[in-house]
Amino acid sequence: MMQKITTYLWFDNQAEEAAEFYTSIFEDSRILEVNRYGEAGPGPAGTAMMVAFELAGQRFLALNGGPQFRFTEAISLYVDCASQEEVDELWAKLTDGGEESQCGWLKDRWGLSWQIIPQALPELLGNPDPAKAQQVMKAMLGMRKIDVSALEEAAGL
Repeated sequence: MMQKITTYLWFDNQAEEAAEFYTSIFEDSRILEVNRYGEAGPGPAGTAMMVAFELAGQRFLALNGGPQFRFTEAISLYVDCASQEEVDELWAKLTDGGEESQCGWLKDRWGLSWQIIPQALPELLGNPDPAKAQQVMKAMLGMRKIDVSALEEAAGL
């Protein structure tokens, strides 16, 4: 059954490369379909026009639409990570050729923004002691990749 709302990603000409990369780093991920340009274009015949793929069971569409539009930080993909190890692994893979930002945000090599967030972060930010929650916030604001042990230390754990 197709999901009701699907994230649609516009690439210049790297949709297939990006989909292959993304599906290689997330479990339960796969390329579903690749539609290619024909002789009528507008892209070169045989190149990917649209790529349907799933990441962790969620469907995405990627289009090779040309250079007119670029990704911005106004939209990002939020990844709920079970452990620091998962954060570290995804961070390393997604920043390879990309760039780190702050507070768990990064841009991959195509400029798509991601939030790589350990499950512990919202739990620690929701501490019932407002002073401890603020210490966690202060610690997080100084981070690029989220460090759970540093957040726990800030919370006095």
